[in-house]
Amino acid sequence: MSSSKNTEIEERIYKDIVVDCYDELERSTGWHCYLDDRLAFPFEAECCQELTVSPLKMKERVVVTGMADQDYCEATMQVQIKWLDRTLAVPLVQLEACSDDLDDETVEAIGDWHYWVEQGYRF
Repeated sequence: MSSSKNTEIEERIYKDIVVDCYDELERSTGWHCYLDDRLAFPFEAECCQELTVSPLKMKERVVVTGMADQDYCEATMQVQIKWLDRTLAVPLVQLEACSDDLDDETVEAIGDWHYWVEQGYRF
């Protein structure tokens, strides 16, 4: 967890993402909508941390095809990826976008989610 606050990101989170959210479900829904609206799918991503809930290994590259269903995002934001011959949902926090043609909104939104997690914030 980081203690260093980024005023610009904090403002975006509290004015655009979790504004008027009163409980965990509303905050997770706010994040899901924000990411779904701003991430330009599909895009390439690279695994930046291994997690026991995901089969991805460090530096493994995948194609992110969309947000996972809201029901799968009540604890953490998850995205759908193409992996081998299947579509899986994995935590967004374990991915860093690596496409050469990513738009600024996608980069910013992923960064916002990573920041939220690094700060130790919870729904």
